[in-house]
Amino acid sequence: MVLSFTGEHTQKVDSKGRMSIPADFRRVLEAGDPEWTQGLNPRLYLLYGDHLKETLHVYTMDGFAEIADQINAMPKGDPGKMRLSRLILGQSIRLEVDKDGRTVMPIRQRQKLGLTDGELYFSGVGDHFEIWKAETYEETVGQSMADWLAEQPDDFDPLSLLGT
Repeated sequence: MVLSFTGEHTQKVDSKGRMSIPADFRRVLEAGDPEWTQGLNPRLYLLYGDHLKETLHVYTMDGFAEIADQINAMPKGDPGKMRLSRLILGQSIRLEVDKDGRTVMPIRQRQKLGLTDGELYFSGVGDHFEIWKAETYEETVGQSMADWLAEQPDDFDPLSLLGT
């Protein structure tokens, strides 16, 4: 069974960019890092590409390798390959989670979210998790989801979207 990122967490980031990775997210990072063993720190990839707008995405080492392999398998000279290479491979960094479960988000990525310190919102979305400035998440995704749910019938079951 492959672990996936699930759940929502609120975390603080300090003025030096240190933030705690939720414990259950760390377990997924460990499972998705082929070099991780007990006593070592798990690694991750933080994607901050322009296409992500007001959020950052975090992938396991294996998850990012799958994406990189798909990009690298595209034909040379394919304009899409160059765009994906620049957006995904070029605008990502590898970070390590320390023994206390924290990592340091560089200033450039914090500035992209519009914060130097404050509250972050972590949202597990399966193969990766998103990092948002907490208030931005609530104003955009949270409100959009609330509006969509309000449009659904009273007996709406979100699992019905899975089909058969």
